[in-house]
Amino acid sequence: MKTHAIIFGISGFKLNLKEINFFKKYKPWGIILFSRNINNLDQVRNLTCSIRELFKDKNFPILIDQEGGKVNRFRKIINLDKYNAKYFGDIYKNNNIFYLEFNKFLKINISILKYCGININTVPVLDLFNEDKNSVIGNRAFSKKYNVVIKLSKYLINFYKNSGLEIVTKHIPGHGCTNIDSHYHLPKVNFSLDYLKKNDFKTFKEVNSYLAMTAHILYEKLDPDKCVTQSKIIIHSIIRKYIKFRGILMSDDICMKALSGGIVKNAKLSLDAGCNLLLHCSGKIDEMKKLSLVVPEIDNFTYRITQKVKANFNKFN
Repeated sequence: MKTHAIIFGISGFKLNLKEINFFKKYKPWGIILFSRNINNLDQVRNLTCSIRELFKDKNFPILIDQEGGKVNRFRKIINLDKYNAKYFGDIYKNNNIFYLEFNKFLKINISILKYCGININTVPVLDLFNEDKNSVIGNRAFSKKYNVVIKLSKYLINFYKNSGLEIVTKHIPGHGCTNIDSHYHLPKVNFSLDYLKKNDFKTFKEVNSYLAMTAHILYEKLDPDKCVTQSKIIIHSIIRKYIKFRGILMSDDICMKALSGGIVKNAKLSLDAGCNLLLHCSGKIDEMKKLSLVVPEIDNFTYRITQKVKANFNKFN
Protein backbone atom coordinates (compact mmCIF):
# COMPACT_ATOMS: atom_id res chain seq x y z
CA MET A 1 0.00 0.00 0.00
CA LYS A 2 1.45 3.38 -1.02
CA THR A 3 1.90 6.12 1.56
CA HIS A 4 0.19 9.49 1.21
CA ALA A 5 1.44 12.89 2.37
CA ILE A 6 -0.81 13.31 5.39
CA ILE A 7 -1.06 12.40 9.07
CA PHE A 8 -4.56 11.69 10.35
CA GLY A 9 -6.15 11.68 13.77
CA ILE A 10 -8.71 9.03 14.71
CA SER A 11 -11.91 9.31 16.69
CA GLY A 12 -11.80 7.00 19.70
CA PHE A 13 -10.15 4.38 21.87
CA LYS A 14 -10.01 1.90 19.00
CA LEU A 15 -10.38 1.94 15.24
CA ASN A 16 -14.03 1.90 14.23
CA LEU A 17 -15.35 0.08 11.17
CA LYS A 18 -15.44 3.19 8.98
CA GLU A 19 -11.82 3.96 9.82
CA ILE A 20 -10.74 0.37 9.18
CA ASN A 21 -12.43 0.32 5.77
CA PHE A 22 -10.97 3.73 4.86
CA PHE A 23 -7.44 2.84 5.91
CA LYS A 24 -7.56 -0.44 4.03
CA LYS A 25 -7.71 1.66 0.86
CA TYR A 26 -5.76 4.76 1.85
CA LYS A 27 -2.54 4.77 3.84
CA PRO A 28 -1.52 8.06 5.47
CA TRP A 29 2.10 8.77 6.37
CA GLY A 30 1.17 8.44 10.05
CA ILE A 31 -1.53 8.54 12.72
CA ILE A 32 -1.51 11.06 15.58
CA LEU A 33 -3.14 10.33 18.94
CA PHE A 34 -4.83 12.73 21.36
CA SER A 35 -6.46 12.52 24.79
CA ARG A 36 -9.68 11.28 23.15
CA ASN A 37 -7.76 8.15 22.12
CA ILE A 38 -6.30 7.40 25.56
CA ASN A 39 -8.10 5.58 28.37
CA ASN A 40 -5.35 3.42 29.85
CA LEU A 41 -1.91 2.20 28.81
CA ASP A 42 -2.94 -1.28 27.69
CA GLN A 43 -5.80 0.16 25.63
CA VAL A 44 -3.36 2.48 23.82
CA ARG A 45 -0.93 -0.40 23.28
CA ASN A 46 -3.73 -2.46 21.72
CA LEU A 47 -4.74 0.50 19.56
CA THR A 48 -1.24 1.05 18.16
CA CYS A 49 -0.83 -2.67 17.53
CA SER A 50 -4.08 -2.72 15.57
CA ILE A 51 -2.95 0.28 13.49
CA ARG A 52 0.35 -1.36 12.57
CA GLU A 53 -1.34 -4.66 11.84
CA LEU A 54 -3.79 -2.90 9.52
CA PHE A 55 -1.00 -1.20 7.57
CA LYS A 56 1.32 -4.23 7.81
CA ASP A 57 4.18 -1.99 8.89
CA LYS A 58 5.96 -2.58 12.21
CA ASN A 59 7.61 0.87 11.88
CA PHE A 60 4.46 2.76 10.92
CA PRO A 61 4.71 6.28 12.42
CA ILE A 62 2.35 6.87 15.34
CA LEU A 63 2.68 10.34 16.78
CA ILE A 64 1.56 12.18 19.88
CA ASP A 65 1.86 15.70 21.25
CA GLN A 66 3.17 14.87 24.73
CA GLU A 67 5.16 17.85 26.00
CA GLY A 68 4.46 17.68 29.72
CA GLY A 69 2.97 20.54 31.71
CA LYS A 70 -0.43 21.49 30.35
CA VAL A 71 0.12 19.50 27.14
CA ASN A 72 -0.29 16.01 28.59
CA ARG A 73 -2.37 13.55 26.57
CA PHE A 74 -1.96 10.96 29.35
CA ARG A 75 -3.57 13.22 31.97
CA LYS A 76 -6.00 10.47 32.97
CA ILE A 77 -3.02 8.32 33.89
CA ILE A 78 -0.25 10.59 35.17
CA ASN A 79 0.08 14.16 36.45
CA LEU A 80 2.92 16.04 34.73
CA ASP A 81 1.76 19.58 35.54
CA LYS A 82 5.04 20.44 37.25
CA TYR A 83 7.12 19.46 34.24
CA ASN A 84 6.50 22.22 31.74
CA ALA A 85 9.42 23.28 29.55
CA LYS A 86 9.88 26.59 31.39
CA TYR A 87 10.45 24.70 34.65
CA PHE A 88 13.48 22.99 33.13
CA GLY A 89 14.73 26.22 31.57
CA ASP A 90 14.55 27.91 34.97
CA ILE A 91 16.58 25.24 36.78
CA TYR A 92 19.09 24.28 34.09
CA LYS A 93 21.97 26.30 35.62
CA ASN A 94 21.81 24.11 38.74
CA ASN A 95 23.38 21.02 37.19
CA ASN A 96 22.59 18.62 40.03
CA ILE A 97 18.89 19.44 40.17
CA PHE A 98 18.45 19.99 36.43
CA TYR A 99 19.85 16.69 35.18
CA LEU A 100 18.11 14.74 37.93
CA GLU A 101 14.75 16.30 37.12
CA PHE A 102 15.06 16.45 33.33
CA ASN A 103 16.31 12.87 33.05
CA LYS A 104 13.52 11.65 35.33
CA PHE A 105 10.89 13.41 33.24
CA LEU A 106 12.31 12.20 29.93
CA LYS A 107 12.52 8.60 31.18
CA ILE A 108 8.89 8.73 32.39
CA ASN A 109 7.62 10.17 29.11
CA ILE A 110 9.65 7.85 26.92
CA SER A 111 8.81 4.71 28.90
CA ILE A 112 5.09 5.49 28.55
CA LEU A 113 5.38 6.11 24.81
CA LYS A 114 7.44 2.99 24.19
CA TYR A 115 5.10 0.77 26.18
CA CYS A 116 2.14 2.18 24.24
CA GLY A 117 3.81 1.76 20.85
CA ILE A 118 4.11 5.47 20.04
CA ASN A 119 7.32 6.20 18.16
CA ILE A 120 7.24 9.96 17.45
CA ASN A 121 6.65 12.79 19.90
CA THR A 122 6.08 16.34 18.64
CA VAL A 123 8.73 17.87 20.89
CA PRO A 124 10.74 19.96 21.54
CA VAL A 125 9.15 23.41 21.34
CA LEU A 126 11.92 25.62 19.94
CA ASP A 127 9.88 28.80 20.30
CA LEU A 128 11.20 31.48 22.62
CA PHE A 129 9.40 32.20 25.89
CA ASN A 130 7.28 35.34 25.71
CA GLU A 131 6.67 37.05 29.06
CA ASP A 132 3.30 38.34 27.91
CA LYS A 133 0.83 36.60 30.23
CA ASN A 134 -1.45 35.98 27.24
CA SER A 135 1.24 34.21 25.25
CA VAL A 136 -0.14 31.05 23.68
CA ILE A 137 3.23 29.28 23.92
CA GLY A 138 3.94 30.50 27.46
CA ASN A 139 5.62 27.91 29.67
CA ARG A 140 5.67 25.41 26.82
CA ALA A 141 8.93 27.18 25.86
CA PHE A 142 12.15 26.50 27.74
CA SER A 143 13.36 30.07 27.97
CA LYS A 144 13.43 33.55 26.46
CA LYS A 145 17.18 32.97 25.95
CA TYR A 146 17.85 31.20 22.69
CA ASN A 147 21.06 29.56 23.98
CA VAL A 148 19.06 27.82 26.74
CA VAL A 149 16.41 26.66 24.28
CA ILE A 150 19.10 25.29 21.95
CA LYS A 151 21.00 23.46 24.70
CA LEU A 152 17.94 21.82 26.28
CA SER A 153 16.39 20.93 22.94
CA LYS A 154 19.54 19.19 21.73
CA TYR A 155 19.73 17.25 24.99
CA LEU A 156 16.08 16.17 24.67
CA ILE A 157 16.49 15.15 21.03
CA ASN A 158 19.52 12.99 21.76
CA PHE A 159 17.69 11.36 24.67
CA TYR A 160 14.76 10.43 22.41
CA LYS A 161 16.91 9.22 19.54
CA ASN A 162 19.03 7.05 21.83
CA SER A 163 15.77 5.46 23.00
CA GLY A 164 14.68 4.63 19.44
CA LEU A 165 12.09 7.38 19.24
CA GLU A 166 11.86 10.33 16.88
CA ILE A 167 10.83 13.93 17.49
CA VAL A 168 9.24 16.86 15.65
CA THR A 169 10.67 20.32 16.28
CA LYS A 170 8.07 23.09 16.34
CA HIS A 171 6.80 25.64 15.45
CA ILE A 172 9.21 26.56 12.66
CA PRO A 173 10.37 29.33 12.17
CA GLY A 174 9.01 30.58 15.54
CA HIS A 175 5.68 31.01 17.36
CA GLY A 176 6.87 32.62 20.60
CA CYS A 177 6.70 36.17 19.25
CA THR A 178 2.90 36.39 19.36
CA ASN A 179 0.15 36.15 21.98
CA ILE A 180 -2.51 35.08 19.46
CA ASP A 181 -3.61 31.43 19.48
CA SER A 182 -3.55 30.08 15.93
CA HIS A 183 -6.19 27.50 16.88
CA TYR A 184 -8.68 30.37 16.78
CA HIS A 185 -7.16 33.33 14.91
CA LEU A 186 -4.30 34.13 12.54
CA PRO A 187 -1.37 35.63 14.49
CA LYS A 188 0.31 38.55 12.73
CA VAL A 189 3.91 39.50 13.47
CA ASN A 190 5.45 42.79 12.37
CA PHE A 191 9.09 42.24 13.41
CA SER A 192 11.83 42.88 10.89
CA LEU A 193 13.78 40.07 9.27
CA ASP A 194 16.92 41.26 11.06
CA TYR A 195 15.20 41.03 14.46
CA LEU A 196 13.80 37.57 13.71
CA LYS A 197 17.17 36.25 12.59
CA LYS A 198 18.73 37.37 15.87
CA ASN A 199 15.91 35.93 17.98
CA ASP A 200 13.07 33.58 16.99
CA PHE A 201 14.72 32.03 13.93
CA LYS A 202 17.99 31.36 15.75
CA THR A 203 16.91 28.25 17.67
CA PHE A 204 15.65 26.55 14.51
CA LYS A 205 18.85 27.37 12.67
CA GLU A 206 20.94 25.73 15.41
CA VAL A 207 18.91 22.56 16.10
CA ASN A 208 18.70 19.78 13.49
CA SER A 209 15.84 17.32 13.07
CA TYR A 210 14.33 15.00 10.50
CA LEU A 211 10.86 16.43 11.14
CA ALA A 212 9.58 19.94 11.82
CA MET A 213 6.10 21.45 12.20
CA THR A 214 5.20 24.85 10.78
CA ALA A 215 3.78 27.85 12.61
CA HIS A 216 0.47 29.20 11.34
CA ILE A 217 1.78 32.78 11.60
CA LEU A 218 1.70 35.72 9.20
CA TYR A 219 5.07 37.47 9.14
CA GLU A 220 3.85 40.72 7.62
CA LYS A 221 7.30 41.99 6.55
CA LEU A 222 8.27 38.68 4.93
CA ASP A 223 5.03 37.70 3.21
CA PRO A 224 2.06 40.04 3.79
CA ASP A 225 -0.41 37.66 2.15
CA LYS A 226 0.33 34.11 3.30
CA CYS A 227 1.03 32.55 6.70
CA VAL A 228 4.14 30.39 7.02
CA THR A 229 2.36 27.10 6.30
CA GLN A 230 1.06 28.40 2.98
CA SER A 231 3.89 30.77 2.06
CA LYS A 232 6.26 29.70 -0.72
CA ILE A 233 8.39 32.74 0.14
CA ILE A 234 8.93 31.80 3.79
CA ILE A 235 9.23 28.05 3.29
CA HIS A 236 11.81 28.40 0.53
CA SER A 237 13.75 31.53 1.49
CA ILE A 238 13.63 31.25 5.30
CA ILE A 239 13.01 27.63 6.34
CA ARG A 240 14.92 25.91 3.55
CA LYS A 241 17.53 28.51 2.52
CA TYR A 242 18.29 30.58 5.65
CA ILE A 243 17.53 28.10 8.46
CA LYS A 244 18.76 25.28 6.20
CA PHE A 245 16.15 22.81 7.38
CA ARG A 246 16.74 19.64 5.35
CA GLY A 247 14.09 17.36 6.82
CA ILE A 248 10.40 16.66 6.31
CA LEU A 249 8.29 19.78 6.81
CA MET A 250 4.80 19.09 8.13
CA SER A 251 2.04 21.60 8.52
CA ASP A 252 0.47 22.31 11.86
CA ASP A 253 -3.15 21.12 11.95
CA ILE A 254 -4.93 22.28 8.78
CA CYS A 255 -8.22 22.41 10.74
CA MET A 256 -7.01 25.38 12.82
CA LYS A 257 -8.84 28.70 12.39
CA ALA A 258 -5.63 30.55 11.48
CA LEU A 259 -6.10 29.03 8.01
CA SER A 260 -9.09 30.69 6.43
CA GLY A 261 -9.95 28.19 3.73
CA GLY A 262 -11.77 24.89 4.04
CA ILE A 263 -9.71 21.79 4.68
CA VAL A 264 -9.34 20.92 0.98
CA LYS A 265 -8.17 24.42 0.08
CA ASN A 266 -5.88 24.50 3.12
CA ALA A 267 -4.39 21.19 2.07
CA LYS A 268 -3.71 22.26 -1.49
CA LEU A 269 -2.20 25.62 -0.51
CA SER A 270 0.06 24.06 2.14
CA LEU A 271 1.39 21.37 -0.19
CA ASP A 272 1.85 23.84 -3.02
CA ALA A 273 3.82 26.16 -0.72
CA GLY A 274 6.30 23.41 0.10
CA CYS A 275 5.00 21.36 3.03
CA ASN A 276 5.92 17.71 2.60
CA LEU A 277 3.21 16.40 4.93
CA LEU A 278 -0.13 17.67 6.16
CA LEU A 279 -1.41 17.29 9.71
CA HIS A 280 -5.17 16.70 10.06
CA CYS A 281 -6.13 16.13 13.67
CA SER A 282 -9.92 16.12 13.98
CA GLY A 283 -10.45 12.41 13.36
CA LYS A 284 -13.58 13.22 11.32
CA ILE A 285 -13.89 10.51 8.72
CA ASP A 286 -15.87 12.67 6.24
CA GLU A 287 -13.04 15.22 6.18
CA MET A 288 -10.47 12.47 5.81
CA LYS A 289 -12.29 11.08 2.79
CA LYS A 290 -12.37 14.51 1.14
CA LEU A 291 -8.67 14.95 1.72
CA SER A 292 -7.89 11.51 0.34
CA LEU A 293 -9.10 12.77 -3.06
CA VAL A 294 -6.56 15.61 -3.21
CA VAL A 295 -3.54 14.59 -1.11
CA PRO A 296 -0.95 12.77 -3.24
CA GLU A 297 1.51 10.04 -2.40
CA ILE A 298 4.70 11.18 -0.70
CA ASP A 299 7.46 12.36 -3.03
CA ASN A 300 10.92 10.80 -3.31
CA PHE A 301 12.49 13.32 -0.92
CA THR A 302 9.94 12.55 1.80
CA TYR A 303 10.37 8.83 1.21
CA ARG A 304 14.16 9.05 1.67
CA ILE A 305 13.92 10.99 4.93
CA THR A 306 11.15 8.67 6.15
CA GLN A 307 13.51 5.73 5.75
CA LYS A 308 16.02 7.52 7.99
CA VAL A 309 13.29 8.15 10.55
CA LYS A 310 12.23 4.51 10.51
CA ALA A 311 15.82 3.30 10.77
CA ASN A 312 16.00 4.77 14.26
CA PHE A 313 12.93 2.74 15.26
CA ASN A 314 15.06 -0.40 15.06
CA LYS A 315 16.21 0.48 18.58
CA PHE A 316 12.52 0.63 19.50
CA ASN A 317 11.57 -2.89 18.40
